[in-house]
Amino acid sequence: MLKIKEHRDETPSIKTIRFFEKLDADPGQFAMVWVPGVDEFPMSISYAGKHFGITYQVVGDGTKALAKMRVGEKIGIRGPYGRGFEIKGKRLLVVAGGTGMAALGLLVEAAKARRSAVDLVLGARTSKELLFEARAKRAGARVHVSTDDGSKGFKGLATELAKSALDDGEYDLICACGPERMIVGLLRIAKGRHMKMQASLERMMKCGIGICDSCALDGKHVCKDGPVFDSDELEAFEELGKTKLDLSGRKTPI
Repeated sequence: MLKIKEHRDETPSIKTIRFFEKLDADPGQFAMVWVPGVDEFPMSISYAGKHFGITYQVVGDGTKALAKMRVGEKIGIRGPYGRGFEIKGKRLLVVAGGTGMAALGLLVEAAKARRSAVDLVLGARTSKELLFEARAKRAGARVHVSTDDGSKGFKGLATELAKSALDDGEYDLICACGPERMIVGLLRIAKGRHMKMQASLERMMKCGIGICDSCALDGKHVCKDGPVFDSDELEAFEELGKTKLDLSGRKTPI
């Protein structure tokens, strides 16, 4: 049980909680977050080390309850869990869709520490929902913005803007986190260019340690084998972008 040090708004629907405690984590790893009396669910670790933090979007009962937690109150944290990103090469194209940037802020900063250049494609529905744009710029990333409504930057999908970036430059690796259909689109682009790619996937998780099977994807557990997978693993998933398991364990279309 950890005490909340800071609870701030990032966008109208996205918030960050930071704690007094230290937690070391690799970019892309996650924690299981327990709101007492409500539920437990996975959250990307958006800040590591001293005063580590989680960043989340208020969408369901669990996150609505989390959003009401105040500085000084305590929530339960398990982790870090899963396999994160592995930085390879001197120039990365990082693609974030919506709240996917919560998992990628650490990656951009880690790339700077390794002296790898980063071009970031940051996508959101509207300019008000762009996450960690200033943080990425402070870390030295060259940021390219796309919004669905055209309120800032390129009007259209992050995948379209990523394709333009690939047309204009050479990269050693694509790293991505966002909606699964975006991941599938990027994977298709990467394969056509014979490029390596790593992507963080989001699936239903109840345990976070590979026991409950709720995050199963073609025989692998996203919580334990991932959530970050490389392009060879991603291409082998037949269910990627097509189906997922719901709370009851039934396959449902994405």
